[in-house]
Amino acid sequence: MTSQDERPLQRIAVVIPSYKVKRFIIDVIASMPEHIWRVYVVDDCCPEGSAAHVEAHCTDSRVRVLRHEVNQGVGGAVMTGYRAAVADGADVIVKIDGDGQMDPTLIDEFVHPILTGEADYTKGNRFYDMESLSSMPGIRVFGNAALSLLAKLSTGYWDLFDPTNGYTAIHADVARRLPFDRISLRYFFETDILFRLGTFRARVVDIPMDAVYGDEVSNLKISRIFGEFLRKHARNFIKRVFYNYFLRDMSVASIELVAGLSIMTFGVVFGAWHWANSATHHIATPIGTVTIAALSILCGLQLLLAFIGYDVSHVPQRAIHCRRPRPDATPVSELSPMSPEQ
Repeated sequence: MTSQDERPLQRIAVVIPSYKVKRFIIDVIASMPEHIWRVYVVDDCCPEGSAAHVEAHCTDSRVRVLRHEVNQGVGGAVMTGYRAAVADGADVIVKIDGDGQMDPTLIDEFVHPILTGEADYTKGNRFYDMESLSSMPGIRVFGNAALSLLAKLSTGYWDLFDPTNGYTAIHADVARRLPFDRISLRYFFETDILFRLGTFRARVVDIPMDAVYGDEVSNLKISRIFGEFLRKHARNFIKRVFYNYFLRDMSVASIELVAGLSIMTFGVVFGAWHWANSATHHIATPIGTVTIAALSILCGLQLLLAFIGYDVSHVPQRAIHCRRPRPDATPVSELSPMSPEQ
């Protein structure tokens, strides 16, 4: 009998959150490549009865239907799928949406860097090809650009873009380390996963993909969630900096951050107090006072920029999952499909 550590890395599972996608879900399942080991359809208390619809019209033996009694949001549905796939022995878990926007033929491109030990987690990026990007509504382009900048700050993955892209893949050994009960359950969950991955230095890689928009109705309104995202990004940024630069490790960047904030704060407060005092008494501020405030602000800013430079240069570069590829590993597309019962 082959042990879990010895068996080939070919158990690729797909998680499909299902909420108001009844008219697309059967076609999405039917388009799954043959070498996919198992498909988890997670009915997130769908008012259209997605679970019953799949059970009634899908004959694919790879499909497992999971149900939520209460709507938990797309993040909650994905976490349910992750739990089931990990418990069943999946090696890599891919998440795609059930509305047909994500091309299942790209699954191999998302899985390959994980199976070859180049990444622990892969995610789509719709901003590589400017021609295909033209199909994305302007408000989404602007919103995703703003959210991407915030995500870089809060997650530490400065080399990634398009953080709300839901086409992802993760190694099961890394998924096991995620705090499922603490990850944001709704639209912030993709970015929150990146933050969690960053805390244990997982390697994340962007996969180019086209932006596709059909006649589906998106439930994500960037103008509505931007304030919530801003608050959560700020929270994660503070937690990440404290954990990475003070709790788990200390480096020259830790000193640069503390000194930069202290000196700049002094310069701002000192300069503002003297400016207000001079304005109140209608007297000129001494040149020495102005110089002290300006130099403090500039020195503090320089130290903060040095900290950011250090942070940018220390993006995780090595995969952390425990399995390493064998020299004779079979390419993903050539793997023979496994029985769903294996």
